[in-house]
Amino acid sequence: MAKKVEFLQGNEAAAHGAIYAGCNFFGGYPITPSTEVSEVLSIELPKIGGKFIQMEDEIGAMAACLGASLTGAKVLTSTSGPGLSLKQELIGYGCIAEIPCVVYNVMRGGPSTGMPTGPSQSDVMCAKWGTHGDHATIALMPASVQECYDMTAEAFSLAEKYRMPVHVLPDEIVAHMRERIEFREPGEIEITPRKAPTVPPEQYKPYDTSFGDVPPLADFGSGYRYHVTGLNKMQDGFPTTKAEVVQAEEERQVRKVDANIDDIVKFEEYMLEDADVVVVAYGSTSRSARYAVNVAREQGVKAGMFRIKTFWPFPDKQIKALAAKVKGFVIPEMNLGMCSIELERCAQGKVPVLGIFRVDGEPINPDQIVEKIKEVK
Repeated sequence: MAKKVEFLQGNEAAAHGAIYAGCNFFGGYPITPSTEVSEVLSIELPKIGGKFIQMEDEIGAMAACLGASLTGAKVLTSTSGPGLSLKQELIGYGCIAEIPCVVYNVMRGGPSTGMPTGPSQSDVMCAKWGTHGDHATIALMPASVQECYDMTAEAFSLAEKYRMPVHVLPDEIVAHMRERIEFREPGEIEITPRKAPTVPPEQYKPYDTSFGDVPPLADFGSGYRYHVTGLNKMQDGFPTTKAEVVQAEEERQVRKVDANIDDIVKFEEYMLEDADVVVVAYGSTSRSARYAVNVAREQGVKAGMFRIKTFWPFPDKQIKALAAKVKGFVIPEMNLGMCSIELERCAQGKVPVLGIFRVDGEPINPDQIVEKIKEVK
């Protein structure tokens, strides 16, 4: 049987990817350039018995998603720039209370209102550090319309598997470009269910580490009663200020991601076998980077590309290995050097890191990248 094929925008594809993963609740507030996600889901979710709610603002939307998730729903919110800023307090609540949810954030120019219709990649640090306190972060970076579908579906599995908010970060170009995509068949993308409790309600503790770093999560309404708070808490969910408990809990919530980096981090290697210069790229900029690598090769320069698909956790191991054998890195990005900072940290001064930074709402073209590749000596 032939697969279903459509010609869609990235945002539209993401909405269908969410449905593929079992999304049955969307809480959002319209904002350019992410609104198409909510437009599609407002039509499609009611058809499958799901719930769509447009809240009074992004704060309410995030709160609705967390509440719905605690009842067992698979939840999605979509936003951009200023909306992501408003969601930060409740994203932090989702981190400390360990509530699965997917945050689809289309990156546009900023700060503040910035450039609502212009592309940017300037939310990558906000995804990790936007909410205060120590916490783990998972953020996926699609570079095509198909990846908007696939990565949104994968984000649901990661959110459920690690019991936490997961970010999907397309830039505006990827979100609004149109490409041919295939709708995935059941089982084609692994969908991980939430780990349910195996003990009776009277024995259940929502943060019981005897089950590992990711405790089972009971659904409200299923007979289990437990306490949820944004305060540091004990295994039963009630607040505590005991130093040893707080220390252990904070470390566990970070460790559940750090100990599983090989399971989480995804990347693409292109022509790296003999590369002297590696272009590290992500999102729509990686499309220009691939073309630039081909041009550089034609001109006799041994260039390759490392494409970041999982921005957080950052692919430290892979970048450090490359730094030990290449002459230098080139990093094109639509911000003023956010990924460059991470590259320099991983390169540890062994090789130069040359950046191409644009924040003017225009994409980085391949010619700019080729010229920068040639600067690596």
